[in-house]
Amino acid sequence: MGILRRPPRFSWVDLLVVVALGGILYAVIDLASEWTAPHRTTVEINLSPWALPGYTLISLARGLLAYCISLIFTLIYGYWAAKDAMARRVLIPLLDILQSIPVLGFLPGLLLALSAAFPYNNVGLELAVVLMIFTGQAWNMTFSYYHSLRSIPQDQQEAATAYHFTWWQRLKWVELPYSTMGLVWNSMMSMAGGWFFLMICETYQLGDDDFRRPGLGSYMQAAMDANRIGAMLWALFAMLVMIVALDQLLWRPVVVWSQKFRVEEGGDQPIMSSWFLNWLRRSRIVVVCGEFFGRMFRRKQAVAPVRHEPPQSTTVSHSVWGTVFSLAAFAILLGFLAYGGLKLIGLLREVPLAEWGETFVAALLTLSRVLVSTAVGTIWALPAGLAIGLSPRLSRIFQPVVQVAASFPAPMLFPLVIAGLQFAGISLSWGCILLMLLGTQWYILFNVIAGAMAIPADLREASRSYRFDRWQRFRTLYLPAVFPYLVTGWVTAAGGAWNASIVAEIVKYKGQVLEAGGLGNKISAVSTARNFPLLAASILVMAAVVVLFNRTVWRRLYEIAERRYSLSK
Repeated sequence: MGILRRPPRFSWVDLLVVVALGGILYAVIDLASEWTAPHRTTVEINLSPWALPGYTLISLARGLLAYCISLIFTLIYGYWAAKDAMARRVLIPLLDILQSIPVLGFLPGLLLALSAAFPYNNVGLELAVVLMIFTGQAWNMTFSYYHSLRSIPQDQQEAATAYHFTWWQRLKWVELPYSTMGLVWNSMMSMAGGWFFLMICETYQLGDDDFRRPGLGSYMQAAMDANRIGAMLWALFAMLVMIVALDQLLWRPVVVWSQKFRVEEGGDQPIMSSWFLNWLRRSRIVVVCGEFFGRMFRRKQAVAPVRHEPPQSTTVSHSVWGTVFSLAAFAILLGFLAYGGLKLIGLLREVPLAEWGETFVAALLTLSRVLVSTAVGTIWALPAGLAIGLSPRLSRIFQPVVQVAASFPAPMLFPLVIAGLQFAGISLSWGCILLMLLGTQWYILFNVIAGAMAIPADLREASRSYRFDRWQRFRTLYLPAVFPYLVTGWVTAAGGAWNASIVAEIVKYKGQVLEAGGLGNKISAVSTARNFPLLAASILVMAAVVVLFNRTVWRRLYEIAERRYSLSK
């Protein structure tokens, strides 16, 4: 990585940094004006290519804001679940339920509530869109962070205990560094998950109410409705440019930075690089700001005394106040769940008994498609993820390609896939598995890449020293090492497949509505019809099936991963 050195003088790099900061400030002011603008009952989307930069900026801002909320949620929720054994019994099943609820399960209630809370401007609608994107980002990040905290190597935990680290020192010097690589790769996947539902979030209409918001997704939907091929191509191009720019200016530098948190005990590991990160290091402004904040942080650390406390268990809070806070938060959470449960019971009383049976059969049909899409994704994502994660050269080449492919909203490609399915004579009942796969396979790939990159170099060198062939390395080193990450990929991919079912089992194509029987189709239909009791029943059945499967299958695999294949054992 090299040592940061102060540039001798201001240069053209500093000028570009100043210009970029000015552009960011202007964009923030422009977006604030859009949020606070008077609410309009209808939204007209300008299909001119010159309108695309503004729409792209708005969608990008929503995605980044949703990611910031997702990261805060991940750090708090994942830490709480990992450290509090009592709360974990509720938090992890609740996370399973939240992951299983599709976007359309959250969207109607949030839109109606927030639009009523902000009736005179666009703040409510914009918050609803951001929170919907958040629901496509947060869950896999939280699962990854929680699993990382539960898999910290024993020697690192013992070192933290021996040096009497406080909970903050343990978090800063042990837990966050160990979790960083998995969290970074799942963050990239989260952004991709958010883009997957971009068109739904920006173009949602509930009966006669128009909740559309200007953005890249609504531009693409308007172009498809008007059958404007040129506008659709421009939208695809704008999406591609935005994803590539985001990858090169944000994710690639973050991936390079995260390499310093590899779990290593020796071995030679090639160093990755980022042209943008190297470019920033030439800026005197960036270096001076970094040194200033570094001195401020070190000064606070010097003022705060180190407390020498007796070693405590890492599975509970590290202070009495932490325990009290955790119990209070847990009680509040249970209160909200109880209140929500009572409201839900009132809705479910209106659902006929026959509808429950039909809904359960539809859930089983969708479950079979979820499992098939997860299995198919694993077949190619496991070897591909190992190849990319184990080779810095391949990572340098394919990481941007994978990021672009994963971030591209699959619904934008649905017309091309549907055309291919119809040409091949494949019905949507089978073809929707491919549509679900377009959005879920990346969860597996990104987790496998993160796991492969975290394999210590000394273990890889030992396998070469003993002259293991490829199959022996895969069976005795690579697969066991990435298995915890692979399980996380399966869980999040399955959750993503359940979410994707709402757009894969019912598709509009050339004025026709193509349908495949399943729970995703049912949820889409009852949501559009504003049948809230049946929508609640459908979501409840989906959540019950997902949680039951997670408890009986994925949880057992997690236990195997922690007991047999963790680097901490």
